[in-house]
Amino acid sequence: MVQEESGMFAEERREKILALLNEENRVVVKDLAERFQISIDSIRRDLTIMEQKGLLKKTHGGAIPPMKVRQPRTPSERRLWRGNAIGKAIAKVAVSYLRPNDTVYIGTSTLSYVLLQFLPDQMPLTIVTNSIQVADALKEREWIETYLIGGRVKRSGGMTDVLAHEFVRQFKFDISFIGGGGMSENGIYVTTPEVAAFIRTVSSLSRRKIGIITYHYVGNEGFANAGRIEDLDALITNEDADPEAIELIRERGVNVILTKVEQSDEE
Repeated sequence: MVQEESGMFAEERREKILALLNEENRVVVKDLAERFQISIDSIRRDLTIMEQKGLLKKTHGGAIPPMKVRQPRTPSERRLWRGNAIGKAIAKVAVSYLRPNDTVYIGTSTLSYVLLQFLPDQMPLTIVTNSIQVADALKEREWIETYLIGGRVKRSGGMTDVLAHEFVRQFKFDISFIGGGGMSENGIYVTTPEVAAFIRTVSSLSRRKIGIITYHYVGNEGFANAGRIEDLDALITNEDADPEAIELIRERGVNVILTKVEQSDEE
C-alpha cells in the first residue's frame, strides 16, 4: 500500500471514511479533505474507488450510503409507522398547504401515514387515496370525505394497476402529496414502472403537487421515473439534505423547503 501525504495509508483512510458515512449517513468532500489534510482530488479518488466497490454512492460534493436502484418494498407493518422526528417535521409543514374544502390525494408512502397525524382538526376536506390503510385511518373523521381508489390490492395495501388508473381519472385534485424512493434534478423515482405511471397520472390531475421526502433520498435516483422534478410546486425535506443536490433542484424552479427538527420532537 502507498502511504499518502497525510501520513495515513489510503486503505486506512477509506475505512475511516466508511465509518463516518455509516455514522452520519453522508460525507462531504470538502470536510473530508480538511479532516484528513489531503487534497480534494485525493478524496474524490477515494470515493470513486469506494463506489466501484459498492461501498457508497457518490453525490454532488460528497457521498451517501449505497442504494440499490430497485429497492425491495418494506413490509407494511414496518411502513405503517407513527414517524420519527424527521418525518414529523416534514408532515407538519406539508399540512400547512391545505385549505378548507380542498380535494387532496394522499398515497402510500411512509410519510403519507405520518401526515395523517397532523391533518387539521375539523377542517373539511375530500381525500382520495389508493391505500387501504389510509382510508381506514380516516373513516372515523366525520369532517373528511374519503374516497378509496379501486383496483388489484397489493400486499402493501395499495392499488396502482390499470383499474386504479381508470378510477383516479375521475377526479381533479387541489393538492397532491407525492413521495418516492429518490428525488433529484433529473426526476422523481419509485420502485416499479406501474407505480411511476400511476403517480404521473395523479400529477396530471393535480393543481398543486407537493413532494415529501426525507433527506436520505434527496439526490438519489432509482429504477422508474415518475415525473419531472420541476413539475413539483414545492419539495419538503430536511435541512440535512445534500446542499448541492438541493441547489440543483432549485435551479429547476422548485421551491425547496428545508425543515428543522424541533427539540421537542426529537426521539
